Amino acid sequence: MTNEVTDAVLQAAADGPALPPDAAAQGLAETGSWLAAFTEWVDKVDNLVWGVPLICLILLGGILLTFRLRGLQFLQLPRALRYMVRNEPTGKGEVTSFAALCTALSATIGTGNIVGVATAYVMGGPGALFWMWVAALFGMATKYAEGLLAVKYRDHDPLTGRTLGGPFYYIERGMGPKWRWLAKAFAAFGTLGGLLGIGTFAQVNSICGAFNTFFQTWFDPKKVDQVVLFGNSYSYATVFGAILLTVLVGLVLIGGLKRIASVSEKVIPLMVVIYSVFTVTLLLCNLSAIPCAVGVIVKGAFHPAAATGGIIGSFLVAVQKGVARGIFSNEAGLGSAPIAAAAAKTNEPVRQGLVSMTGTFLDTIIVCSMTGLALTITGQKFGSEALQGASATMQAFREGITFLPWIVTDFLLMSSLVLFGFTTILGWNYYAERCLEYLTKGNMKPVMVYRWLYIAAVFIGPYMTISAVWGIADILNGFMAIPNMVALIALSGVVAQETKGYFARLAKGEIKE
Repeated sequence: MTNEVTDAVLQAAADGPALPPDAAAQGLAETGSWLAAFTEWVDKVDNLVWGVPLICLILLGGILLTFRLRGLQFLQLPRALRYMVRNEPTGKGEVTSFAALCTALSATIGTGNIVGVATAYVMGGPGALFWMWVAALFGMATKYAEGLLAVKYRDHDPLTGRTLGGPFYYIERGMGPKWRWLAKAFAAFGTLGGLLGIGTFAQVNSICGAFNTFFQTWFDPKKVDQVVLFGNSYSYATVFGAILLTVLVGLVLIGGLKRIASVSEKVIPLMVVIYSVFTVTLLLCNLSAIPCAVGVIVKGAFHPAAATGGIIGSFLVAVQKGVARGIFSNEAGLGSAPIAAAAAKTNEPVRQGLVSMTGTFLDTIIVCSMTGLALTITGQKFGSEALQGASATMQAFREGITFLPWIVTDFLLMSSLVLFGFTTILGWNYYAERCLEYLTKGNMKPVMVYRWLYIAAVFIGPYMTISAVWGIADILNGFMAIPNMVALIALSGVVAQETKGYFARLAKGEIKE
């Protein structure tokens, strides 16, 4: 680095430059462009899919399970947290329960915790966070049921040692062969969701958006370093980030589940600790503002008049975005996490169900709440003409942690976002490949082709608008959630019976914890 560049960076750090509007690809939202029209269409479909019926299906499903399980997610949370780090030595499966949880968390704790919360905040107001909490509290019962059913109905091959399970199996085996079409529908949407939505586009777009924002703010504020691709201009940081991520993802994915689980076990705890320390520092610096922020969130959940203009419309948007982003983040009811849970080395479906539900608690109740409080405390005003996505969260941390130079807070948040998004890409590849494996009846040739398409999609993601990639992810998430929630409601009696039997045996001393 030359002295001139060094001086420029130090001066910028001292001056505290303004963040540019967040966009992974510059110039794509111009009026009349084909991508702008496509984004508008995606938004319309997104609003249609995530309408009142689907929101009610997910929330009522969680409420039903909570009632039938007698509030298990609250009463048994301490035991679930113990099970999370205590493996079964004689359990059958491919990976330990903790590794299976980390694989699931690698897909759930991702950009949704940083960018997703910010987009929900922008579009639905601070009240959207309240509805994320509501969805998560009932979603813990949903995630418990998913984990339990995944182990109960999974398929284990003693010759190869491979285990396959998830909604497609508990739909087919639990509800009966006549519902196989519903299982195939879930698997098809899961395959598409990994390739075109939550697994690739949304993650890499957010990562490269953070790259772009950081490097343009501190190293290229005049936007000199640009390259033209597909008829549009992109920063070098965006292109470099896309190439680097594509290479790293490719190197890990070739190793399969055990490589993914190995990476997740190391990266997940590290990234959660780093981001948690960073966010808790902000909250401690603004400790007196937390009660007021909570009040704003609760009030905004029922009276978000400023969110979209009009009490009723704003209320629906707050609920819609809160529930949709909550599902995007913790994936309760989506049916993705039980695919990883099925591979856990365990003989007890209930035990794995308890471990699975801790993922929702850690993801939304802990991590998403910290981001939401940071946004609310700093009182940032975001919107279509201001900051969105990663830039919105960066600005919140700038305002909330005043004793650190802005370049340090920007770098730390960018690093967290990169780690979160990277592990989510890995986790969702595993989910999508298992869905495809079910559809092809174990034929691995299509799976290998899909793996290379998945890697290619990682490279494409940064060149789309934020609204488009999150809209596509929401749509495919909704299509996955419908068959999964139908199955969970239909099999809620099985879940309740298994739960009752497990705790009865535990009370008699027939099971060792």
